[in-house]
Amino acid sequence: MGWKDFFYFSKGERRALTLLLFIIATAFVLLILKDYYVPVKQEAIEAKLDTILVMPDTAFSETGTEKKQQAEVIKQTIPSKKKYTPKPRLTKSASTFSQKFQKGTIVELNSADTTILKKVPGIGTAFANRIVKYRDLLGGYYTVYQLREVYGIDEEKFAGLAVWFEADSSRIRKVAINQLDVETLARHPYISYKQARVITRMHERKGSLSGWEMLDLLEEFTEADKNRLKPYLSFD
Repeated sequence: MGWKDFFYFSKGERRALTLLLFIIATAFVLLILKDYYVPVKQEAIEAKLDTILVMPDTAFSETGTEKKQQAEVIKQTIPSKKKYTPKPRLTKSASTFSQKFQKGTIVELNSADTTILKKVPGIGTAFANRIVKYRDLLGGYYTVYQLREVYGIDEEKFAGLAVWFEADSSRIRKVAINQLDVETLARHPYISYKQARVITRMHERKGSLSGWEMLDLLEEFTEADKNRLKPYLSFD
């Protein structure tokens, strides 16, 4: 085999070799160009422009004036840094205050839900729930003074709340004593289990109770019991 045979390449091999040499040469050129390319930071541009713009007017010839105008155009194209402006926050105290009723507002006790009650100064979630729960047990409030019977409302607390409320007694849900059993009657806050048993026994012996005159004969009911029960009992 001669040396000529050793360096002999087929047509396909020559094409592949040419392509490989082209890729190598291209990569070499890109590496050289990369070494010469240095990115210019925005801060450096601004510093150079500031140096140009602060020069005295006497330092500018006709050519210098043109350079100054070009610098102004370039500076306008540089994006300005956005300043962070903190958003105002609504504090908890301000939020709570804005939800409360203004002085002079009157709330009807028997129709207000917990959302309305919590808008009254001095009433939070706990007291609102207690007021509604006790109202459901009673069947409604016939006087604002019954708020003193709600758990946690002492005389001082009541004095601050009383001015905000009124009670519509026409909204009271009455207790039909001739139709209810002992357990149901005894659930009312003003009727004890003993009193409920006496009522049902009288109803069994004498039939339907016709009015308060029949309860006046029972020693289980004091005068105070009768007075606070009158808005709630129905003899129908």
